[in-house]
Amino acid sequence: MQKIAVQKGLTPVKEYLADHGYDVETFEVNDHLETKNNNFDAIIVTGLNTNSLGINETATNAPIIDATGMTPEEIHEQLQQAFL
Repeated sequence: MQKIAVQKGLTPVKEYLADHGYDVETFEVNDHLETKNNNFDAIIVTGLNTNSLGINETATNAPIIDATGMTPEEIHEQLQQAFL
């Protein structure tokens, strides 16, 4: 099961992805994902500078998807493309 980090406030996205078989965890903007000791397969954010989340300093190959203006279905499509 793929593990996805979803920014707090994206509840419809979190629910949609969970309903489609993903292991989804919510994170706060001020969380430093690298300090949570979680290996995420993808990270979903909303239009923020990813560096402000500490993501740019994280050694990860996980795709970072900007959910701004996207439906949960479109985000799911982006994930599927990223995992090909």
